Amino acid sequence: MPARHVVGTVAEIPPGGRKLVEIEGRSIGVFNLHGQFFALGNRCAHQGGPLCKGRLTGFLQSRGPGDYTYTRQGEILRCPWHGWEFDVRTGQSWWDPARTRTRSYEVEVVAGEEMAGPRKGPYVVETYPVSVEEQYVVVELP
Repeated sequence: MPARHVVGTVAEIPPGGRKLVEIEGRSIGVFNLHGQFFALGNRCAHQGGPLCKGRLTGFLQSRGPGDYTYTRQGEILRCPWHGWEFDVRTGQSWWDPARTRTRSYEVEVVAGEEMAGPRKGPYVVETYPVSVEEQYVVVELP
C-alpha cells in the first residue's frame, strides 16, 4: 500500500502555482494546473538540476507564416539549468539533446499541415499520484 502524505491545503497552491516539499528524503514539486494537482520529482533527467524551480511555459505552434498559437500555457516546466522541458501532467520530456548539434543540418520546406507540433523526447521524470481530500493536497509515494 502506498504511503500517503499531506503536503498542504488547496489554498496554499493556487492555480498556476507550485509548492516544493520534502517527503521521505525526496524533493518533490506539487503543481496546480487549472485546478488539477500534479507532482514531479525535483530532479531534471539531464544533469540533476532543480527541475521544479524552473519556469512554467507552453508551446508556440504555427501552421504557416503569420499564424501562431500559444498552447498548453503553464503546463510545460523548463529546467532552470539547461532549459530541458517536461510536461507537468506526465513527466514526459519535450527536448532531446542527442539530436541537437552545432554542426550544419539538412533543411527542407514542408507544408504547415505536415508538421505535427512538438516531438516527445526520450526521457520521463518521476511523477507521483496527487489527490485532494477535504481541502488537503495529498501525495502518494510507492
